[in-house]
Amino acid sequence: MPDLGLEVLFKGKNFARLLGGLWVALRISLIAAGISLVAGILLGICASRKRSVAARVLRVWLGIIHIMPQMVLLFLMYFGTTRAFGWNLSGETAAIIVFSLWGTAEMGDLVRGAVSSVPLIQWESAAALGLRPVQIYRHIILPQAIRRLIPQSINLITRMIKTTSLVTLIGVVEVLKVAQQIIEANRKASPNAAFGVYLTIFLLYYLACRPLSLVAKKLEQHWR
Repeated sequence: MPDLGLEVLFKGKNFARLLGGLWVALRISLIAAGISLVAGILLGICASRKRSVAARVLRVWLGIIHIMPQMVLLFLMYFGTTRAFGWNLSGETAAIIVFSLWGTAEMGDLVRGAVSSVPLIQWESAAALGLRPVQIYRHIILPQAIRRLIPQSINLITRMIKTTSLVTLIGVVEVLKVAQQIIEANRKASPNAAFGVYLTIFLLYYLACRPLSLVAKKLEQHWR
């Protein structure tokens, strides 16, 4: 039977350390997701209005986010701002800021698309009935947009959880950083530790993200 290097997981507190590292990644992504949902919804609603300043800001913001990799944004926030502005940001704080900016841009675009997909006749009919713009959004537009938006929002959160693995590059001790420490500490005693440890991380991320993917798929099927 091949040696998969799984024995290192049962040495000391190695497995508990991996779970702790996973929680760091989940904490960063969930905080950033919460900020992104609130800010993205507000920005998306403003951007859904044609020729608005918010729409122009969102387009520029999305262009920057889509062109520049998250890794570069992390380096720019963590290393660049420290030197340029004298900020003393921790790696986790820098990661939350970067992922919040990324998530807000993505969420704002999703909201804008969902709101814009509501037929124009519904806006006109509601206005003809004497409803104010706030009432139109609250009672007619947003309920329809949310049905389209929830599955996409869940997929965004899933992508955010997986992308947080990049934060190890700015010194955040999350699950990949813990894995590297365990592998280095057991390199001689367990030469195949890398396979077992990274396989475990794969399974942990799968268990963290799979339920969200199933919920998104179920909602899409229900509302289709």
